Amino acid sequence: MKKSVKILWRVFFGGLLLLILIFTAANWGLLGKMPSLKELENPEADLASEVYTVDGKLMGKYYSENRSEIKYNEISPNIIHALVATEDQNFYDHSGIDAKAVARAVIKLGTDGGGSPITQQLAKNMLAQGKGNVLKRGTQKIKEWVIAVKLERNFTKEEIITLYLNRAAWGNIYGIKNAARTYFQKEPIDLNIQESAVLVGMLKGFIYDPIRHPGASLNRRNTVIERMVDCKQHYLTNAEAITIKAKPLITNYKKADDNVGIAPYFRFVVADKMKEWCKAHKNPKTGDNYDLYRDGLKIYTTINSKLQQYAEESVVQQMPIIQKKLNYFVKTYGDKMWKEHENTIENAMKTSERWKNLKEEEEKEDDIRKSFLVKIRMKVFAWNAKRELDTVMTPRDSIKYHHQLLQTSFVAMDPKTGEVKCWVGGIDFKWFKYDHVTASRQVGSTIKPLIYSLAVQDAGYTPSTMIPGGAVQYGKEMKTFHGGGGTLANCLAFSKNTASVRLTNMLGVSRVIEFAKSVGISATLPPYISLSLGAAEIPLLQMLQAYTMFPNKGFNTEPVLISRIEDKNGNLLEDFSAVNSKQVMSEQDAFTMVKLMEGVVQIGTGKSLNKYDIPVSKAGKTGTTNGNTDGWFMGYTPELLAGTWVGCDDPFIRIYSGTSGGNEMALPKWGYFMNKVYADKSLGYGKLKDFEEPAQMSKDPIYADQSFKDIINQGDSSNYQDQGNGDANDFIVDPAGGNKSSGVPIESDFGDAKPVKKDTIKAKDRIETPAATTPKQQENSKDAKAVMPPAIKAATDDKNKKPSKVEKPKPIKNNDY
Repeated sequence: MKKSVKILWRVFFGGLLLLILIFTAANWGLLGKMPSLKELENPEADLASEVYTVDGKLMGKYYSENRSEIKYNEISPNIIHALVATEDQNFYDHSGIDAKAVARAVIKLGTDGGGSPITQQLAKNMLAQGKGNVLKRGTQKIKEWVIAVKLERNFTKEEIITLYLNRAAWGNIYGIKNAARTYFQKEPIDLNIQESAVLVGMLKGFIYDPIRHPGASLNRRNTVIERMVDCKQHYLTNAEAITIKAKPLITNYKKADDNVGIAPYFRFVVADKMKEWCKAHKNPKTGDNYDLYRDGLKIYTTINSKLQQYAEESVVQQMPIIQKKLNYFVKTYGDKMWKEHENTIENAMKTSERWKNLKEEEEKEDDIRKSFLVKIRMKVFAWNAKRELDTVMTPRDSIKYHHQLLQTSFVAMDPKTGEVKCWVGGIDFKWFKYDHVTASRQVGSTIKPLIYSLAVQDAGYTPSTMIPGGAVQYGKEMKTFHGGGGTLANCLAFSKNTASVRLTNMLGVSRVIEFAKSVGISATLPPYISLSLGAAEIPLLQMLQAYTMFPNKGFNTEPVLISRIEDKNGNLLEDFSAVNSKQVMSEQDAFTMVKLMEGVVQIGTGKSLNKYDIPVSKAGKTGTTNGNTDGWFMGYTPELLAGTWVGCDDPFIRIYSGTSGGNEMALPKWGYFMNKVYADKSLGYGKLKDFEEPAQMSKDPIYADQSFKDIINQGDSSNYQDQGNGDANDFIVDPAGGNKSSGVPIESDFGDAKPVKKDTIKAKDRIETPAATTPKQQENSKDAKAVMPPAIKAATDDKNKKPSKVEKPKPIKNNDY
């Protein structure tokens, strides 16, 4: 053998041996860290945690990198065919490295495509990339080949395709699931051929993004379709390709936005709860606490997407109407209203982004203030289709404008299980992030059913027990207002303040507070008689829990927001389906309260509910605070409990009208919602038409329909009181005897009680919410245009009939009213 030939053989075998040594070194990690088989099975990638409704709708995500994983059977064959035809038509034949493709790429210097098969591209994705020098890039390529071979040996082709598509990036969108949803509002399984071709085409570079570069994207889409014809699998015929290529580029792009989607206020509450859960639970695979933003948790909530839709619709239907009424009072009394509250505007200015930015630029405060008086173009919230309006106004006026917008909260839940079915925390999450469901607001007369419950439970009162009327003196100045009396049923139906005060005085304020705490109210309650008229500030969610005892036969149930949590693979981590309830009153007493509260909506302050054509029994209570600052309605059917609040964030901004109140501000939303829910047969509500009467009460003549109507009508029905009738000094009982001021404003309900004259209430005695507790609002402006709701079928009211026999009142030991 010639010497030159021997040298060649030595070089060949030496090179081969060197190559084997290099690959072995790479496999052992001597050329840098290599992922283990376990890491290849579960490659590290930040996965978004997903939140779902009870009916399986995706509500939103929590993520640092918006990536979601799917399984092979959830991917359309169209996307797989387009990928294989374009990136690696030999994918099903090679073992990770396509020697022909690599050689072709080297010979043509990369002009004929990348030369990297799908498996090798996946391997590249799994390694940290860096430019480095030639040696480092060569080492990197060897490591990719080693990983590609490992992947082929340990995974099926289907698993490799799935891993690839889950890790692929479309700009800042990660994974085929998110890409399909973002560009086409579809799940990956539903992608057609042209949509699949668009997404596969984008893998070559973001220059082919159909939104930013539609022309380039269209050309690239057609190239992918041609390759689906020319590849050896022949996924398409020429005729099919011609037909598809003739179609225009069609997308349905919608970028992920935390401001939209199902129940955005609720999602942020769930996020807070999940953060606490993650702190208390460790991932057994890593030993670290779960990470809400990286671990791909599946969070299944109790929200029903249709009920959420109807709740949001009720806000859109009702709030512009009430806002229009407030706008009239703002236009008439606005200057006088704001005169005493300039500090509110000042505080809002100083906490605005504009102020902060100008301060960073070292502008003087006087100059910054002047800038707030210069008209500029801006967008503000408005009750139109876009929920915003382009306008020109001063930043200072925009602050006032947004403070003058009425806000709201609405929650519905199952009183038996505690499952929260819908949650609305404000009029628009994009503009107003503050969640009013968890905000503490004065509850007005919605507190009265708790007091009446104690009268029934502790004092043995029945619906026909008479409560005296007459004048009541109160406050350190011994002011007087007059209120009518009547049966217990009559007094609650018409929300009579005198009755509530007398009952609280009889029972004792401490007993009322004790009972309120026992039914789920953890808010601080004022230890004064003023509590009887709703002076307490209580969040809506706590009020809902307190009301669960009425339709739930005396059992108080805690609200539930999350039903279960799963890991990224669907393994159950925790289940929350167990009902957390306790009995706080007897079934008989609970039914008595149901009957009393039915009277409220039959002939009392909530009788306007009858026009909403709700085909089942209903009961509830209106609530209004002084000057219509807050409007409430809490109500329930045999299957659903719902509550709603309306008011401005600043209590001094309100509708100065005696005809407004909870029955006009809040009740219509409740009526609209229930009408929609019970009209939607797919939801399954309506099986329980009436509240279930305890067997031992069925023979009691008091609860017969006609007898009960007569009992409700026994009293001064013209004197109902759903509006505040006092000030900061009202109904304050000195434990040592007599009265004293506590600085607690009084609330009550709606009607014709004789209030203290406005000029007798000094400005210094008026209590306003401190600016520090008022949620920040964003800058904006212009009068909102009301959107009128469709007509709702009205129902006729029953005529009042003569009263039946009533009981004499039980003796009251303490007559200091």
